[in-house]
Amino acid sequence: MKYDLSDRVVIGIASSALFDLADCDAVFREQGEDAYRRYQEAHVDDVLDKGVAFPFVRRLLSLNDLAEPLDPLVEVIILSRNDPDTGLRVMRSIAAHGLHISRAVFRQGRSSHRFIRALNMSLFLSASGSDVREAVADGLPAGHVLATERVDDDTDRELRIAFDFDGVLAGDSSERIFRTAGIDGFRAHEVLNAATPHDPGPLKDFLAGINRIQRREEEERRRDPAYQPRLRVSLVTARDAPAHERAVRSLKQWGLRVNDAFFLGGIDKAAVMSALDPHIFFDDQVAHLTGTAPATPSVHVPFGVVNAPHPGPE
Repeated sequence: MKYDLSDRVVIGIASSALFDLADCDAVFREQGEDAYRRYQEAHVDDVLDKGVAFPFVRRLLSLNDLAEPLDPLVEVIILSRNDPDTGLRVMRSIAAHGLHISRAVFRQGRSSHRFIRALNMSLFLSASGSDVREAVADGLPAGHVLATERVDDDTDRELRIAFDFDGVLAGDSSERIFRTAGIDGFRAHEVLNAATPHDPGPLKDFLAGINRIQRREEEERRRDPAYQPRLRVSLVTARDAPAHERAVRSLKQWGLRVNDAFFLGGIDKAAVMSALDPHIFFDDQVAHLTGTAPATPSVHVPFGVVNAPHPGPE
């Protein structure tokens, strides 16, 4: 029977984002592919440790208890540069950790991002910055997970997701205005265009999928008043008044929503993230993520003008 992905939230994830592959990668870098294959074969039954995106994925998959077992809300698919043989350890580790992930794409030594659209994915996560940059350059929704020191609390059932706005949920047109006209020009432009929605950014469709799950939670709460919604979404942006209005109105005109909004106007995001404690945070600027990543699972979305390569001296 055909398995239709069109109405599901589909996430693609590299094994490097889901698990801690530091030891495996060291073998590959220092000893080459043949040694790596032997290493993985010798350790095929050794369960891989959890990686940066593991808490996010585990909680997202847990929301499938809101649906029928054969018709899940969320589908997570492995996209890996491993070949099928060395990928066995990944799949066995998935089973050992109790994750309901059954679908995978293994492409020996090759990037898999060209299959993101084919598999209806609204997000691809990897610890390989080069793979993510290639995907984003092709117009695909991808993020580079950064190392973190956060220790997950397994007893916390809530899933908290935080997004930056420009270059993540929205395009980068306003960022371009800021770079050419400065903060005053940016604010004047946003006030003038407050009623005009932004062009969508790379993760707009992912938020739309998350909102669909939130609506399912609302239905469950109406059916059972004791049900406590587990999914919460925050907007955390450097915008402040009066530029905040266009962001709010864009979300509304897209038919999307967030539970919380932080318009920080240049306040360091790291302190806010420490208090908010999301399980994943998406931002397009490395300068912001350098502060958040140690305590918050952070994802760099290398989109737009802020991530364009700077020309060298002539």
